[in-house]
Parts: sequence; structure tokens; C-alpha cells
Amino acid sequence: MKYLIVLAVIAVVYALWRGQRQVPPGRRAGPRAGGAAPQDMVRCAHCGLHLPKDDALQQGGRSYCCAAHRDLGPS
Repeated sequence: MKYLIVLAVIAVVYALWRGQRQVPPGRRAGPRAGGAAPQDMVRCAHCGLHLPKDDALQQGGRSYCCAAHRDLGPS
């Protein structure tokens, strides 16, 4: 019987300890401060690959993933 009481006390202490470690709902972590900002994505007019707009090659109002696809044109 005394082992059950000791086990119950340990369980309560553990539950209280776990409850204090969790972040309260109002203080949840938002986006990481050091993370990169989201980028606009575009689709390659030839193969359909999605890539960041900054990395895409533009020609005639269309986006391409590489020079070879730009030279081939839209599919």
C-alpha cells in the first residue's frame, strides 16, 4: 500500500513539473527571428517546376527555371 502512495506522489510531482515546462498559449513561439522571409514562387513555363521568383529567368512575361528552358520556350 505504501508503494502505491509513493508512486502517486511521484506521478503528481511529475505532472506538476511537466505543466510548468510547457509554454502558455499566449506566449507561443511565432516565426523564427533568424528564419528567411517567405518568397513568391513562380512556375517554369516549360517544365512546370516551381521556384523562387528571384531565381527565375524572365522573358516575355514568362518565368523559366534555366536558360535551356528559356531558349526552348513554353511547352
